[in-house]
Amino acid sequence: MGSDDRTSTGGGGTTEHFFGGLHHVQLAIPPGAEEQCRRFWGDILGMTELEKPPVLAARGGCWFRGGGVEVHLGVEQDFAPARKAHPGILVHGLRGLADRLEAHGHEVVWGERNTLPGHERFHAFDKLGNRLEFLEPLPE
Repeated sequence: MGSDDRTSTGGGGTTEHFFGGLHHVQLAIPPGAEEQCRRFWGDILGMTELEKPPVLAARGGCWFRGGGVEVHLGVEQDFAPARKAHPGILVHGLRGLADRLEAHGHEVVWGERNTLPGHERFHAFDKLGNRLEFLEPLPE
């Protein structure tokens, strides 16, 4: 275990990080929006829809996975899109993804393209108004 895997407790000792990775990110969707989500996350982004456990499927929504990223879309009765908060999704082929989104009617915003050191990125919104960030590490 490297030194980056430990955190000082302030008392001279160290404690191991509790975190091992991110299992999924959840975004809210309005009731009845599952088909819109399937078109965006499945058809446009190319992610695979996962079968939800029966006890959770009864709540509505849908889950997707692609390239080690898992997105859960959960129904919220009083839905309001996340306009500021957003997942930052690492991708391969950032410009190709931007072209694909634009070809399907999604605006791609490059305004903060080079503001995150070591990455190029853009922001977009799904058809429900949730903000998304897609980023790719710059070559070394």
